[in-house]
Amino acid sequence: MKRFLTIITIIMLVPYVNQAQDLADALRYSSYQVQGTARSGGMGNAFGALGADFTSVSINPAGVGLYRSGELSFTPTFGQTLVKSNYLGTSMEDSKYNFSFSNLSYVAAINTSNRSETGLISLNVGIGFNRLKDFNSTMLAEGHNAQSSFLDYVTSNANVGNWSDYYEQLAWDTDLLIFDENNNEYWHDIQDAGYGQSQQKSISKQGAVDEFSLALGMNFNHKLYLGASVGIVDVYYKESSQLKEWDRNNNIPYFNEMSFDSYLRTSGTGYNMKIGVIFKPTNEIRLGAAIHTPTFYNLHDVFDTEMTSFITYTDNTSERYEKQPEYISEYDYDLETPLRATFSGAFIIAKKGLVSMDYEIVNYGSANLRRGGDGYNFVEENQEITDAYRAVGNLRLGGEYKLTDAVSLRAGYELYPSAYNSNAFGASQPNADANLNVYSAGLGYRQGGFFFDVAYRHSVIEEFDSLYPAPVTNDFPTPEMASFNSLRNRVMFTLGFR
Repeated sequence: MKRFLTIITIIMLVPYVNQAQDLADALRYSSYQVQGTARSGGMGNAFGALGADFTSVSINPAGVGLYRSGELSFTPTFGQTLVKSNYLGTSMEDSKYNFSFSNLSYVAAINTSNRSETGLISLNVGIGFNRLKDFNSTMLAEGHNAQSSFLDYVTSNANVGNWSDYYEQLAWDTDLLIFDENNNEYWHDIQDAGYGQSQQKSISKQGAVDEFSLALGMNFNHKLYLGASVGIVDVYYKESSQLKEWDRNNNIPYFNEMSFDSYLRTSGTGYNMKIGVIFKPTNEIRLGAAIHTPTFYNLHDVFDTEMTSFITYTDNTSERYEKQPEYISEYDYDLETPLRATFSGAFIIAKKGLVSMDYEIVNYGSANLRRGGDGYNFVEENQEITDAYRAVGNLRLGGEYKLTDAVSLRAGYELYPSAYNSNAFGASQPNADANLNVYSAGLGYRQGGFFFDVAYRHSVIEEFDSLYPAPVTNDFPTPEMASFNSLRNRVMFTLGFR
């Protein structure tokens, strides 16, 4: 039962910082939606068969072969992430604005001496970066008359001998965890009073995943384009959270309030390779395919916690406690993300417009944690990854229409299905239907050697999470779930010179 409840806690996509490396870490760095130029962003990033845009290096590097001239571009991005929550009948919302750069790139088009328009026409080299994922967000959830507590998790751990300096020791030092010598077990005041307390959880996330690429593309006969790239991926992720519980109705003896703060910072680098091909059977049709190797990450975690409490004793004296662990936890480990395959098609419409589609296949269950800094081999965690996650097909659709030779309108749609199996470990997974939908539109202007693109992207996803882990024994209630509806709005601008 202990193992079952622990796994179910992890599966619920808990927005809760934990110093252990597990399947949540594997998914965090394996799932992404590429953010490159505004032209690609406005067309749903469906550029696997189109090319001639640096975003395609992160999708199908053969697209570098379609450049006819050199190009320099950069893309600033401004956005807002709004998260609406509902927990125990109370609705809350929180938002965060963010400014970043999602693309900076240069491509050199090197024409060969071949003037016959057959054989190798050009050899193009591109260097730059695309943002793969943006973590920046804040969220807030609050509810009243709760029927479980974070202290259930701490107490159940203590009763089975799972004692951590970052959880149970802090609860003991702040007088929240109590030992009953008569029954030889730990308990807490909220449990003894039958619950009914108020709860609040705030979470702040920062950071991004950026891919720096060196790509080579070849143009054969203006029909066949081959490409390859080497990518260095930079990861920075920081999450700070605070969980509060308090006795708003003054129904719990002794206990007044508590808070538990946690902090996680992950940094590291990875590397990968991509190969791709684009074929033009006619001037109107383009077909593309690409394979992405796993990204091989070396990651470093820094983890810390803090707990405070306010207790009133039987003699009416009150005490405030504030405790931290003696040491900050640090840990090194490796992660291999899944292999990816992308199949693409595009149709050019009378030189006035185009439609494009990418279909990307990725099996999140094949991600693997490797080589813990203390020699740990993650056998159980990798089996849980395999059992909890599934293979999905990500869909990207885009279109463009030329109003004039200089001005173009664009639109796109992206669907990223949930990585979770419907059932795992004998239980339903609440986020199995948590699909990410992205809607986009854009405008482009090209004149001579200058171009300017702007795009608006709106993404939405609803997930169900608990505010804290479930207890590891069955003598405590299971935490209620909160819903989090995340809305991201991004405006992208690309300036380019040819």
